[in-house]
Amino acid sequence: MTTEAAAGVARWAIDPSHTLAEFSVRHLMISRVKGRFGQLSGTITVDPNDLTGAEIDVEIDVASIDTRDAQRDEHLRSADFFDVANHPKMHFKSREVIYKGGENYEVIGDLTIRGVTRPVTLNATYEGRVTDPWGNERIGFSATAELNRQDFGLTWNQALEAGGVLVGDKVNIHLEVEAVRQG
Repeated sequence: MTTEAAAGVARWAIDPSHTLAEFSVRHLMISRVKGRFGQLSGTITVDPNDLTGAEIDVEIDVASIDTRDAQRDEHLRSADFFDVANHPKMHFKSREVIYKGGENYEVIGDLTIRGVTRPVTLNATYEGRVTDPWGNERIGFSATAELNRQDFGLTWNQALEAGGVLVGDKVNIHLEVEAVRQG
């Protein structure tokens, strides 16, 4: 059942069991490796009738990385990449939400990975608002972004004999977010 009545500004908790944070990056210059982070939390403070005022604050547990290869995941957790021992969390905090037409928005914010903070723009789509069968009001979003991993200090690589590198610099991000209205 869709809820279209005015909701007003409210705090929404991201539902980690219905939220997905995925990434993909070139491997050997010929294919893409995909992965995801299994543990995240955060809040969205917003009136669903005026998303341009949204405040988004998300933390991702970097140790929860999963690329379907245990050895690669351990390498990604190491000081060569995310350095989970010293930087266990990744953090995103929005600064501005810009309406782009229809259900489309740009979410501009600061992403911190490995202690390095850089601006990132998410291309977001508002997927709607509903009341679930248990009476909880929920909102949903999809978002994508592209970033350069070297901008965040993720510089490890290996040159290939035939030219190119083992791991590409451009990382594609894909998010599916569901959040539940609080109190």
